[in-house]
Amino acid sequence: MYTEIYLIRHGETMFNQLNKVQGWADSPLTVKGINDLRVTASNLSQIHFDRMYSSDLKRAIDTVHLMKDYNMVSQIGKIKKLPAFREVFFGGFEGDDIYETWRQVSIAGGMKPETNVCKIIDTLGIKEFRNATKKADERHLAENAKELDDRIMRAVHQIKEESDGLNRVLLVTHGDFIKSLGIKYWTQYSGKGDIEFPTNGSMTRGIFNQSGKFEIVDYNINNSDLINI
Repeated sequence: MYTEIYLIRHGETMFNQLNKVQGWADSPLTVKGINDLRVTASNLSQIHFDRMYSSDLKRAIDTVHLMKDYNMVSQIGKIKKLPAFREVFFGGFEGDDIYETWRQVSIAGGMKPETNVCKIIDTLGIKEFRNATKKADERHLAENAKELDDRIMRAVHQIKEESDGLNRVLLVTHGDFIKSLGIKYWTQYSGKGDIEFPTNGSMTRGIFNQSGKFEIVDYNINNSDLINI
């Protein structure tokens, strides 16, 4: 027996729409975000979940309640919030223009100014990208590679304990956090460079296999494609 973990990225928010850095900072879901989530929720409405969880940020909480309300085959009680599944923390960059942030990170990493985050990660590697983010942050509060990796391992351990003996759970979390899980656990990741950023309302499916090891088997499935899962 294995346990499935359906990882859902929250819907589009105001900061997403305005291209602002959004980690632990929070902003409300947009009308588009809510409408996109209705597609996600509708396409998952006939899938039974034993439990549902979310990070403790409001955009994730609002998303998980929409998933719960649309589901027709699950009896979900109180939804537990898991702070370990918060988005990556960007420290002093929270709420700043995202392209200016990446420019500063690229310089801190020893590159020429660059605003394309994929190019920065492909050049520096994901660990040095995280470290450069902390270095570029004037307050040095942003999570570096080790701090984030430690939190990811705590998060995975927690959801393993929470879901022990269950068949399937749903967990709403965040784009960069899901991407970080993908880089660490996706079975199809090459081990080099960046991977695509999860879209709002997308699903990434992880499992705890029979030996208890966590792995991601489906990554960034668009909400309109969930009907085929």
